[in-house]
Amino acid sequence: MTDLLAQFGQLPTTLLMGLLGVVMLADAVPLLGVLVPGDAAVLAAVGAGRPVGGAAVVAAVVAGCLAGWSLSFLAGRLWGGRLRRGRLGGWIGESRWAAAETLLRRGGGRIVLVAPFLPVLNALLPLAAGGLRMPYRRFVTCAALGATAWAGLYVALGLAARTLTGLLPGAPDPTVLTMAVGLLLAGPVLLGARRRLRAVTG
Repeated sequence: MTDLLAQFGQLPTTLLMGLLGVVMLADAVPLLGVLVPGDAAVLAAVGAGRPVGGAAVVAAVVAGCLAGWSLSFLAGRLWGGRLRRGRLGGWIGESRWAAAETLLRRGGGRIVLVAPFLPVLNALLPLAAGGLRMPYRRFVTCAALGATAWAGLYVALGLAARTLTGLLPGAPDPTVLTMAVGLLLAGPVLLGARRRLRAVTG
């Protein structure tokens, strides 16, 4: 795993950002997203320390997230009921699907905006939004703002982690160490953010 992350950080910039976008697209797909370490990929990309900086990372993350969420939204709009009653719905669980719909009915666009900060539900909410016939323009606007906020937070954590790792004597590959330190920093930061989000949306 360490060698794979190190190789990820050594990719050409264009390929690195394209791959990051694909990872985030997969992260946004129900069920598949649970298996994809989107946060680790963002931190690894920041750890690569490319001259393009955090702006390119944020752009790649937002593009990938919006592509994945838009596909889920479209699937929910066209086949929401069928998917819910089928095998996918069985894997997701009726309780999770119902919870996503309840959140959307109660919070609407605000829930879509904070979706990136809600593990598991973040991939299900676009599917449920499509099934509930939420206007796509409203959905994609809120999703873009939420993805930008989430990506910006992780880029900031990654830059802080890279700065800290630069102070360590004889530090190993910066991509790997930035990812590890960034994930440690992310824990308390995201826990506090989620508590505030629950207070806003509850």
